[in-house]
Amino acid sequence: MGEGGCRPLGFLIGLPFALIALVFSVVGAVIWVIGSVISCLCPCCCCFAGLANLAVDLIKLPIKVIRWFTEQIPC
Repeated sequence: MGEGGCRPLGFLIGLPFALIALVFSVVGAVIWVIGSVISCLCPCCCCFAGLANLAVDLIKLPIKVIRWFTEQIPC
C-alpha cells in the first residue's frame, strides 16, 4: 500500500486537530497577503519577509498535523 494507506485511525484522531490548524492556516494566509502588500510598498521593512515566511508555515500546518498523527499510529 502507499504511504499511510493502512493508518486510517491516525487520520481520524488527527482530524479535529487538523481542523483547528486549518483556522490557523486561514489566519496565516491573511497575514501573508498583508505582509506581501506591505513589503511591496516599503521594501526596506525586512521584518515583513520573516512574517511572510511564518505565515507560509502556518498555511502548511494542517498537512503537517495530519502527517504527524498518521506516523504515530503503527500499522
